[in-house]
Amino acid sequence: MERDEALALLRRYVASPSHIVQVAPAVLQLRPFGPTHSHATAAIMKKVAEHLGEDAATWEVIGLLHDIDYDLVGGDMERHGIEGYRILIDNGVSEEIADIVRRHNHLLTSGYERPVEVALQAADSASGLIIACALVKGGAIDEVTPRTVKKKFKEKSFAAGCERERIRMIESLMDLETFYRLAIEGLAKVRGDVGLT
Repeated sequence: MERDEALALLRRYVASPSHIVQVAPAVLQLRPFGPTHSHATAAIMKKVAEHLGEDAATWEVIGLLHDIDYDLVGGDMERHGIEGYRILIDNGVSEEIADIVRRHNHLLTSGYERPVEVALQAADSASGLIIACALVKGGAIDEVTPRTVKKKFKEKSFAAGCERERIRMIESLMDLETFYRLAIEGLAKVRGDVGLT
C-alpha cells in the first residue's frame, strides 16, 4: 500500500482531530489518537526504518494506519487493534500490515520482538512526548534536541499520558539518544501535518 492510499483510508475512518491540550502552564497532556498522532507516529517509524535498513515506506504506512479504528471503538481498548485489523483486511490491506496493527495494542498483546513492532510501540508513545517538548518551545521542533527529550522523559508529570516503558522498548534496537534524534528529524519533516513550526 502506498502512502497516499493509506492517508485516504485514514481520512475515511478517522475524523476526530488529535489535540494537544494545555492543562496547566507547564504541564501538557496529549489526546493520543487522531490524524495528527498518526502522522507523527508514521514520521518516526519511517526514520527508524531508514536507520535500521528496513522498508521505510511500509513502516510509514503502518504508523499512519495503526489507530485507524479510533473513532469506531470510541476508547474501548478491548476492541482497539482488533477492529483496526478488520477495517484493513476489509479494505484490501495486506495481512502483514493488518496483523501488526492488530497486535500493537499493548493492553491485549505482549512479547514484541520483531523490529517493526518494537519501533511501533516506541514511536506510538514517543510522538506525544516529543510534540509536547516542541510545544513548550512555542511549537518549534527545530529547538528540540535529544537532550531536551531525555530531560522531559524523566519528568513523570510532563506529558503524563506518555508511556515511557514503551519508549524504552527501542533500546533492543538502538540507544535512546539515537531514537530521539531520529524521531525529532522525522517530526521536523511533517511539522505542518502535526501542528509544529
